Amino acid sequence: MKPEEIKKLDAYFKRMFNPQMVVKARPRKNDSAEVYLGEEFLGVVYVDDEDGDRSYNFSMAILDVDL
Repeated sequence: MKPEEIKKLDAYFKRMFNPQMVVKARPRKNDSAEVYLGEEFLGVVYVDDEDGDRSYNFSMAILDVDL
């Protein structure tokens, strides 16, 4: 992902969910970014360019021990 895309996603997550959420670039990956709440890793945002329409998919795993 380009830095300007990450900034837009960061602003979106802050506005929609929590001002403490942070979107960070992933090392050695350019098709996704990591999402954190403070220092806690939440999930990954993937870019989807299928059919010429760019969209983003947020994937978050919830462990049984966290429930």
